[in-house]
Amino acid sequence: MKKIDIGKKILIENEKYAFENILFLAERKKLCLNIISSPGSGKTTILVRTISDLKGKIKVGVIEGDIQTDIDAERIRATEAPAIQINTEGACHLSALQISRALKQLPVEDLDLIFIENVGNLVCPSAFELGEAGKIVVLSVAEGDDKPVKYPAIFAKSKVLLINKIDLLTGGQVDFDIEKVKADACKLNKGIKIFPISAKTGEGMDDWYNWLLKSVETNSIYQ
Repeated sequence: MKKIDIGKKILIENEKYAFENILFLAERKKLCLNIISSPGSGKTTILVRTISDLKGKIKVGVIEGDIQTDIDAERIRATEAPAIQINTEGACHLSALQISRALKQLPVEDLDLIFIENVGNLVCPSAFELGEAGKIVVLSVAEGDDKPVKYPAIFAKSKVLLINKIDLLTGGQVDFDIEKVKADACKLNKGIKIFPISAKTGEGMDDWYNWLLKSVETNSIYQ
């Protein structure tokens, strides 16, 4: 009896659509970044602040992934940026086919940058390529400083690590060793860019913006 590896088959099918997305974006010279984190890290808050602060400099569109609701997409739309909602109805990650369909609904020709806000999860999204130029992993200081060690795959694959909510470090509200996180992330990924930020106060956001603007200008995340 022939055995079929269902997991392998799913990944092969996903890779086919991911490659189509790569071609779609390359033909239009559009940069696409996939943001991944645990729930509650502040992904949407980072996006809202980034879009608002860079308004007039770059045009941003967002593909929002959630298990249910369009709450985050509505927050993005409040900035006047276009947002396409994908509800996975229980799936723990977005697929390349879902992104393919969403890209065709966005006004891609009018955009400089497309963000994919993936479903809140540090495990499943790391295994599924979507055709993006690179992954951005977000870690909030409230989650603890052991996440790169516990979830190495996403930190090894990401181009950027945003350490969010650093305002909570003032006054010792949380116990978080930021230097340990940097060292652990760099052991996994020597080329990873690390930006400690607070999307709430704006601290550190300029470094993130400078990297982002340079990436859009060159249509490349390799700086």
